[in-house]
Amino acid sequence: MSDPKAPPLYLQIADALLHDIAAGRLVEGERLRPEREMASDFGISVGTLRKALADLTAKGHLERRQGSGNYVRETRNAGGIYAFFRLELVTGGGQPSATVLSVDLMDKPEDAPGFGMSQRAHRIRRLRLLGGVPAVIEEIWLDHAWARTLSQDDLEGSLYHHYRSRLGLMISRVEDRIGVAAMPNWGGLLPPGSACGFIERLSWDQNGVPAEYSRNWFDPGVARYVSRI
Repeated sequence: MSDPKAPPLYLQIADALLHDIAAGRLVEGERLRPEREMASDFGISVGTLRKALADLTAKGHLERRQGSGNYVRETRNAGGIYAFFRLELVTGGGQPSATVLSVDLMDKPEDAPGFGMSQRAHRIRRLRLLGGVPAVIEEIWLDHAWARTLSQDDLEGSLYHHYRSRLGLMISRVEDRIGVAAMPNWGGLLPPGSACGFIERLSWDQNGVPAEYSRNWFDPGVARYVSRI
C-alpha cells in the first residue's frame, strides 16, 4: 500500500529527475531518453511520467521540443526533495528512499556544533536505501523550536517536504564534513564497530540560521559520496 503522506507519484519522479540534474548526471542541453524507456525504468505508466516531465517543464528545468523530445534546460537552480543528497550506489545512481526507525525528543548531543535556539532537539533515526538497497543510517537532529512534536508517521515520506509543507522550514544550504568512523550499534546496516564512511552535516534555514545537524554512517561497499561541480 502506498504511503498516504508521501507526495504524488509524479512529483516523486520529478524530484528523482531533479536529483539527477542537481548531481550533474543530467546536464544542460542533454536530451532525455524516450519516454517509454524512462517510464519502464521507473516502473510507472507513460502518463505518470509525462505529468512529471510537464511539472519540470513548467518550472523551467526541461524544454519540450516538438518531434525531438525533452531536453534539460536549467541546472543552476535545480533543487527538489533530494537536492542535497550526495550519496550514490558504487555502480552509480540509485533513487533515494528512507525508513524511519525512531523519533525522540531529547537534549542535543554535547559534541554537536551549535544549531538553533533550543536546548533540545528531535532526534530522527532512519535507514536510507539507494535503489532499494540498504546503504546508510542517519541520525538527524532538528531544533525543537521548529516543531513542538514530531511523530514517526509524520516523517515516513520526504523529510524536507515535511519541513517545507508542515513546519515552514526550508533548508537553504548545507555543509558536509566527510571522514571514516565506526558503525554504531543501532540500525543493523553493518556489524557494530565496523569501519564505514561518515558524514557530518550542518544545515541552515531560509534565514541563514543553523536549524539541523545530522550524522550519517554509510556502507562503503554499497555507496559513495559524490560531488559534481
